[in-house]
This record gives sequence, structure tokens and C-alpha cells, in this order.
Amino acid sequence: LRRTYRVKRGDWVLVHAAAGGVGLLLTQWARALGARVIGVVGSAEKAQFCREFGADHAIDYKQDDFVQKVKEITAGEGVDVVLDMVGAPYLQQNLGLLRRDGRLVLIAFLEGAKGEFDLMPVMLKRLTVTGSTMRPRTLAEKAAIRDALLKNIWPEIAAGRLRPHIHATFPLAQAGEAHRLMESSRHIGKIVLEVKK
Repeated sequence: LRRTYRVKRGDWVLVHAAAGGVGLLLTQWARALGARVIGVVGSAEKAQFCREFGADHAIDYKQDDFVQKVKEITAGEGVDVVLDMVGAPYLQQNLGLLRRDGRLVLIAFLEGAKGEFDLMPVMLKRLTVTGSTMRPRTLAEKAAIRDALLKNIWPEIAAGRLRPHIHATFPLAQAGEAHRLMESSRHIGKIVLEVKK
């Protein structure tokens, strides 16, 4: 967040799927960097949970138009960074919400990876659109990420400043049930499979 996506104190950061395990961690880390965080979630319960984990604002997209709410919250100025796990359906809205020199970071494609969008906002506002995933990285890159996590993130977790949330734990034999829960989007935070006790 700090080095690659240049999140800094005072920035507005929009986190989609903010009640998931990654979303909760991103929310807390952005807050630790001094950013103001808006989480987008799918229920009032998840919105409350996100606020408890540090989001300044949480929008239930099933009840409110998240684009309109973000504009209201930011007095029409938009956000500096969007962390998106939804994908193609939100692409144009995300670009529209970014301020000049804003950054759109694609982390996952829960709702699809292919879509059309108008490139004009990218040019007019000098936007950066980028993505992040671990699979195609080299072993050296993965090792560097591991080392950075050990140096920067684990101490924050150990000190209680970053808190993972475990929604449910299943034995490995019930992996199918765990996947059904994940696909239902009823969970908040992480779902853990136990390999052995």
C-alpha cells in the first residue's frame, strides 16, 4: 500500500469487499498509514463490522448507490486509491470516483475480469490502473514480499494493531462446506481449513 500504491496520510482509500479477510486487513493497514477509508460491503452487519475494524465510512451497496455515497462523503472530490476485488462491473465507476493522479488497484475479479470501459478518465485525470497477484511472480519476488511482511506486517499483528478475523473453522474433510460458505458471501473475514490438530 505504501510503496507500490503510494497510500499516504490524508488520502481517501475506497476498499471494495471490505468485509472479507483481505478487505479487513487492507482497511486496517490503510488506516495505520493515516488514510481515510471507505468500505463497500453487502449488508448492514458487514458495514458495522468494517467500522469496528477502522473504516471511517462503510457503504452497503445493496441499500445505497456506492458511487453517490462516496461523492457525498468526499464532498464530490472522489478518492485517491481504489482497492477493487469485484472486477469488470465496477471498472467505470471506480475510474469515475478517482481524483486526479488516482490509482485503481485490481486485486481480484469476484464478478468477472472482462468488460468495456471509457479510457478518457484515465487520460484526463492521469490515472494509474494496476493489478497485483502472487502466482506469476518469481521466487525472488515472493521471497522479497515475504521478508517485507515479516518486517512490516507481522509486528503490527503481534502488537494487536492489525487484527485478522476468523469467521469459521472447518476440518479439511469439510472443505466443500467451507467453499459453500465462501461462495455465499455470508461470512466476514477469513474461513480457515484445519489440516490437523
